[in-house]
Amino acid sequence: MTTYLPAPPSLPLAGARGDGFLRIAPIGPVVLDAGGELPDVQLGFETWGALNSDGSNAVLVHHALTGSSHVARGASGEEGWWDSLVGPGRTVDTDRYFVVSINMIGGCYGSTGPASLDPEGSPWGSRFPFITIRDSVRAEALLMDRLGIQRWHSVLGGSMGGARALEWALMYPERVERCAVIACTAASSAEQIAFAQAQLQAIRLDPAFAGGDYYGGELPIAGLGLARRIAHITYRSEPELTLRFGRSAQDVEQPFGGVLPTERGRYQVESYLDHQAAKLVSRFDANSYVILTEALMSHDAARDRGTLQQALRVATARFFIAAVDTDRLYFPGQSDLLAEALPGHVPVHTIRSPIGHDAFLTQIHQLDRELAEAFFGG
Repeated sequence: MTTYLPAPPSLPLAGARGDGFLRIAPIGPVVLDAGGELPDVQLGFETWGALNSDGSNAVLVHHALTGSSHVARGASGEEGWWDSLVGPGRTVDTDRYFVVSINMIGGCYGSTGPASLDPEGSPWGSRFPFITIRDSVRAEALLMDRLGIQRWHSVLGGSMGGARALEWALMYPERVERCAVIACTAASSAEQIAFAQAQLQAIRLDPAFAGGDYYGGELPIAGLGLARRIAHITYRSEPELTLRFGRSAQDVEQPFGGVLPTERGRYQVESYLDHQAAKLVSRFDANSYVILTEALMSHDAARDRGTLQQALRVATARFFIAAVDTDRLYFPGQSDLLAEALPGHVPVHTIRSPIGHDAFLTQIHQLDRELAEAFFGG
């Protein structure tokens, strides 16, 4: 059974109060880059800590492609995806800072997305509009106003979250003091778009996808699971997969043998990908996967802004750029290009790990000292 959360009807800022509980905020219509507007938008968000009297301690943390707003444990006790970075006594100390995380528009963890009901009461499905990273930031700025925050002390994000953080610094430079872009680039490359396109085709070619109008019927879990397998290969590194799995068989299964292909057992690495697929399809909406992936494909900081250097020139934030040395989705060299195009001298910090791209989640503690010195008072 899926456990994703289409945005429910709500009162202003409805939801449980306290650290790490999902809340829902109606923000009204959002004007879209591709034209028109999305009406009656709601954003799911969570907060930790308290906003101080002058509003100077607000920190915005962005999730990755299939992430949620649940960055840290909080009062619920549920594990967060950046627990090692955010929380009491952590680098982003929730005893000192008011941390906000927002589910991206188009997602399926409380924000308006394809599974949400349109003004006539039917799921948006295939009619949900194309969304960009800039649309997401525009919506988040409306919520920022609702929360009474004038300026972010810092905005942080990894992977797709890094794209959102960068756009915040470019769209609202006067509202961002510090910006951390981790394991992300200034624009999606041709190879990144190619990997993404293969994932989208896997979903769209699933007969159950029904063009995106599958709500109330069979869910396209086969296509979404295949998309996750393709993506997850790019999230890890070849050395790590070799070290963990090699050519070993999964338990008693025999991958070499069997008269028919259907009789062949699995290698351990195949079982691992099957497991990752099963986890995602139990919690995520296929349409949201399509919407958010296409938003990330469209990511280009220089779009309609001249050269990259010209586009970044408007930013006034202090930047923190970091890459994973074994990342084969967002190559470290792409972080170097972003840093070189930013005004002034911006070093690139490195997470060293055999894991690959996902080290921005699992090994973020490697940046504790550098982030503390750069953003959070040492």
